[in-house]
Amino acid sequence: MNDDEAELRKRLEQLEAEESELSALRTKLHERLASFSNEVAAEQERELSRKRRELHEEIDRIRGRLGDA
Repeated sequence: MNDDEAELRKRLEQLEAEESELSALRTKLHERLASFSNEVAAEQERELSRKRRELHEEIDRIRGRLGDA
């Protein structure tokens, strides 16, 4: 494994951890919206979803560079 690959794997690990945290927050927010819907929470959910999609795109790019599926 060369330095570039090691850095990509490290970044991938960081992004996956961040995505996991965002997913947990999003799940809690969905639960809150299900019991008490309001526009502020709905906007927070949209923002979390946008960030999560961006993370997934970057994760997919790195996996593609590494040859991971």
